[in-house]
Amino acid sequence: MAVEPRNIFARNYQDGQAVGRAVGAGRTLAASMPRLILEARRVAATVIHGMHGRRRAGPGENFWQYRRFISGEPASRVDWRRSARDDHLYVRELEWEAAHTVWIWPDRSPSMVFASSPVHDSKLYRTLVIALALAEVLVEGGERVGIPGLMRPTGNRNVVEQMAQAIVHDRSERASLPPNFSPSPLAEVVLLSDLWSEIGEVRRTITQLSGSGARGHVVQIVDPAEETFPYRGRVEFVEPEGGGRITAGRAETWKVDYTSRVKRHRDEIRSETDRLGWSFTIHRTDRPASELLLALHVRIGAATLEAGTRPRAAAEMRMPA
Repeated sequence: MAVEPRNIFARNYQDGQAVGRAVGAGRTLAASMPRLILEARRVAATVIHGMHGRRRAGPGENFWQYRRFISGEPASRVDWRRSARDDHLYVRELEWEAAHTVWIWPDRSPSMVFASSPVHDSKLYRTLVIALALAEVLVEGGERVGIPGLMRPTGNRNVVEQMAQAIVHDRSERASLPPNFSPSPLAEVVLLSDLWSEIGEVRRTITQLSGSGARGHVVQIVDPAEETFPYRGRVEFVEPEGGGRITAGRAETWKVDYTSRVKRHRDEIRSETDRLGWSFTIHRTDRPASELLLALHVRIGAATLEAGTRPRAAAEMRMPA
């Protein structure tokens, strides 16, 4: 019998915790938020340390740096107060303001609560850590960050706390994919999800978000068990988002069919992102969170510097296995 790789996770008959964790995800999220914020800040600091930011001199209002006056420049540019303290003339440069908006969507649907026994982080925990850490890094670099349908874009240095509060107090349905909205042509979208929704829904979402010309980065967050299908013997598979359950007498006989369906599902997502000029990344929860964060920051930084040149083909970012 075929196994659909859509929002399924395995449990044996004696273990009822998986369903309970999915039902109680909203209640436990608030309690775990302080530890999650600390972890996000730790991961962000790893990337920020030694990082060359995208801020530079140019049109703006905020002070950036002093530099030596160059012969031939208008005398009106000289900062006479600073120059009076030295034997040289200095020009006061302002910070180049090129902040753009990055929309981050963290999938918080019930399927994200799953974590296989050898793995420490659930997909939900890893997704939220990456979302908060990425927001911290981007705001540190002068960008604005928002959550579609949940939080307006902000460049506030307390963005992590603002995002955490918005998530904790959200009473809406936990959807896998972001709501329909139209990001500006210069905005970017980061979609963090296990992407086990129907391929038609995934295609429609990506196509709609790219309709305004916004650039995007699709990241599939998966547990190692969803990659390797390690189950043997009699196993009950439960769909945590209302899709029912099914029992396998010999689960190991389903592995080949399962892995081929996962590959086909990913190939279809990759085909759509390539067509639209978006990037596609697969991230396993047994890999370091900082690895994905650095890759995303580099990808977003490259898009910012391109400033309007939108290549129609995007190379896939592959994380080491």
